[in-house]
Amino acid sequence: MDKTPFMKPCAIWLGLAFAAAGCSGGSSDAVMTSTPAASPAAPGRAPEMPEPPATSNEETPANAPAPSSGDSTEAPPMIVDLSPSSSGTGGPAAGPMVEPPSAAGAPAPSAGCGSTAAIASGRFSIDVAGNPREYIVALPDNYDATHPYRLVFTWHPGGGTAQQTANNYYGLPQLADDSAIFVSPEGINNGWANTGGRDIAFLDAMLDRFQSELCIDQTRIFSTGFSYGGMMSLAIACGRAEVFRAIAPMSGAFYSGCADGDAPIAMLGFHGTTDTVVPIEDGVSARDVIAERNGCQPAAMAVESGGCLSFQGCSEGHSATWCEFNGGHMPAPQSAPRIWGFFSQF
Repeated sequence: MDKTPFMKPCAIWLGLAFAAAGCSGGSSDAVMTSTPAASPAAPGRAPEMPEPPATSNEETPANAPAPSSGDSTEAPPMIVDLSPSSSGTGGPAAGPMVEPPSAAGAPAPSAGCGSTAAIASGRFSIDVAGNPREYIVALPDNYDATHPYRLVFTWHPGGGTAQQTANNYYGLPQLADDSAIFVSPEGINNGWANTGGRDIAFLDAMLDRFQSELCIDQTRIFSTGFSYGGMMSLAIACGRAEVFRAIAPMSGAFYSGCADGDAPIAMLGFHGTTDTVVPIEDGVSARDVIAERNGCQPAAMAVESGGCLSFQGCSEGHSATWCEFNGGHMPAPQSAPRIWGFFSQF
């Protein structure tokens, strides 16, 4: 693995609105370069996604949706609401979401802990089976190579870009207080079809690099994302539950596939009741698969807590919580503090 230092970061705006912006710096698996990688502009029309695959029990369904760069699908909502709902109908009320695990456990430092290599935030490229894939990483301002940090993957929606998501990482960094490293990967054709397992292979390549070059806690790796980003998080839950501690999909489904298996993973899911892009029934189907893998009791026995459904009887440390809200295809109101509260309990 090339040990060339990460490039210096572009400015990351931590406001409430996403905005497409360029980011200087780049790299390859062999040589880091200073040529910026172009970020396509956000599409400007209403959200639209291809039909869901006929089967959702395969890791890479042949007919998984694949947005094209020239005929983009889903224009991502640009707002992440961090304030309490004034109407009481926009999202789940503030309150406890899940029962925390009985013991969080000691950190498991990665091989990169203690590295003396100079590193920084920025956009980078990595070779995946002969194909360059790009991602943006944001390190804490006071990054300490001897301290194992949480690692949080934030996947962009269909039609979006890594830079749009990296503009505020779904509103999580301002809540993390320099306790986590955030990653925003770039999808092929602005999406996560995961055709032939290519996006899971991309994920594996990033994990290998981060574990060898950064100081991360290997027991506290997380994933979140909206729409196609939620679908990628669910694909991770199906295929990489032994690596990830928890996921928080928003308006997701199994359109990026779901590998056979039964490994549990903690989940906090959100979905709008009037979503016409990713029907809530598809989100519920994915939710129930994860809850079953977690050993939870059926949804009919779930208990309402803080405006969400908390599944009961789940295996220790593998809670399943489901939050519906009155809205369409959009991130749930107050989702950022809820997601961070969920991740940070581990």
